[in-house]
Amino acid sequence: MVVDPSDFRCSMLAMQLADEWVEYVAATAITGSARVYRTAINRLCEYVDKVLGSEAEEVSLSDPGLFDTLVDWELSLPEDYAPSSTYPGVFAGALRVLIVRRDDHADRQVAPELARLARGPALLGSGEKTERDEFKLQEKRALVRAAWQSAHATRQRLDEGWALAERGCHPGQGSWTNTADLLWGLIHEEITPDDIRRQLPHAREWPSELQEFVAGPGGVLIPKTARRQLCCKLIARLYPTTLDLHAFRVLLMDATGYTSEEVAGFGEMEIEFLPKGVRLTLLKNRAGRLRHRAFRDRAARGELAAVGDADGRLALNWPRREASAVVRLLLDLTARTRAKAPHVTDTLFVRAAVRSDFTVLFDRWIPEVKTASFGSWLDMMGVEIKGDRHIGRMRKSVKVEKAIVTEGRVSEVADDHTEETFAGHYAQGTTLRILSGRTIATAQQHWFDRALDRIDGPSVVPDEVDHGLLTDAGLSPEEAEDILNGQLDMGVSNCKNPYQSPFSRPGELCAVAPLRCLECRNAWILPSNLPQLLLFHDHLERLRIRLSPMVFTRLWGQSWVNLRAVLDDRTAEERAQARKHIEAGQAALDLPLAANTEFDA
Repeated sequence: MVVDPSDFRCSMLAMQLADEWVEYVAATAITGSARVYRTAINRLCEYVDKVLGSEAEEVSLSDPGLFDTLVDWELSLPEDYAPSSTYPGVFAGALRVLIVRRDDHADRQVAPELARLARGPALLGSGEKTERDEFKLQEKRALVRAAWQSAHATRQRLDEGWALAERGCHPGQGSWTNTADLLWGLIHEEITPDDIRRQLPHAREWPSELQEFVAGPGGVLIPKTARRQLCCKLIARLYPTTLDLHAFRVLLMDATGYTSEEVAGFGEMEIEFLPKGVRLTLLKNRAGRLRHRAFRDRAARGELAAVGDADGRLALNWPRREASAVVRLLLDLTARTRAKAPHVTDTLFVRAAVRSDFTVLFDRWIPEVKTASFGSWLDMMGVEIKGDRHIGRMRKSVKVEKAIVTEGRVSEVADDHTEETFAGHYAQGTTLRILSGRTIATAQQHWFDRALDRIDGPSVVPDEVDHGLLTDAGLSPEEAEDILNGQLDMGVSNCKNPYQSPFSRPGELCAVAPLRCLECRNAWILPSNLPQLLLFHDHLERLRIRLSPMVFTRLWGQSWVNLRAVLDDRTAEERAQARKHIEAGQAALDLPLAANTEFDA
């Protein structure tokens, strides 16, 4: 990452900010966030050049006239981003940090107005961060399967490359266009990629085997870049590349459930193999937490086990999810690369690359390289992912699986961070939202069923009633006999058992009959109850006139709906005949005194 002050007219301003940036990165050891500060510097300097023109050449942090320009720049940041984006606030905050840092040094001049601005309240909000969703189950399975395929292909490629190199000799004695001789010279450090560049003839004069080796299956050989492509291919036959290591990050995140930063941040000294697993020392820089975690093998769950071959090396029957197997394979594949990079001891993720000047670089893995990013690895392996192609979604997928296994117990799912972090960052996944919705729906259905069990409509008996019909409907012979004899007549209906009312305690006589009989599951309505039902209908009609609709619905809504449903099932002739019985004084409705008094409260 570079900030070149000569790229801007305001070179003095860029130089001052760049100096603070370099010192700040060195002091804090930040990695990914360093790009934020660089972007903020570049964005500000581009804005200053555009607004001030030739006057920008004299601008510096000691110039109080820069105050208005800084304010305008900060307020203009949201114009380039979507509403509620977090980037404007992040860039503005990063630049303020650099100005404050410079002002903290007594020997570095910063205009008081600029210092007060940097230390003052932010002009922009923090925005709203959109949480990434986890991978779908099918996508995660495809990722893990592709990762094992990639790891297996990498091991096979390196084994074949070193075996081919052993059959070669020095290119000066053999041939500069022979792959085996070139590989031999590289592993014995007898030649360099720059020697290959100088010694090889033009690409059109290469043997067909060498052209196919560089171009690849179905590829096209580009003479202008053929020599560098050849060197890259040769190094890739001997050492893991940036693309190869993406697979191991996927496998370790799947096997451990930890973040990308942690699984790629332990070295050989932080590994302890156990009889049935591995113990790793995991460092999370963002949280400043160091953990020692043991990961047991899962052979007991019926997964495939690792076996040793004749040379004592690990052979894998993939796919599997054992952290120890992944760590052993990664140790094996990166051993030669790590030997070439003794300065890198804090990670196993070490790769080899050919620079543009034809020198070989052995250094720590940088997964953000555009030409070898996680998205490029997905394209290479043919894995289709919907949405953001970010490795952080793998972490969320593992969290979702753990939440399902632990039945949603947050204290167990959030074992490597706080419960607040889980609620804010990991509980937003689609799967967890669906599970939460199902849990809520199940609880609601439970209480709804309880309510229906407590307040249910009556059982309506058709015209012709006999003892057998009642017993077939679920009544005992004694209950059916009592109903037919009128022993269980409660006024507007018969009751199956007045001492088992859902509105009173078990064993006590129902205290709400006949006012709530039309809401009770124990009620049985016979044709002989029709006159009393009509009288009860008249009573409720009077209440509808006296009470407000809201109060009537709250007090009598369910009874009114059930009563109208029962009366609608009767013919006009039946209702007319029942009215004649009422007019003749042969039917009456006995209601408690409280039925004639209604309270709105």
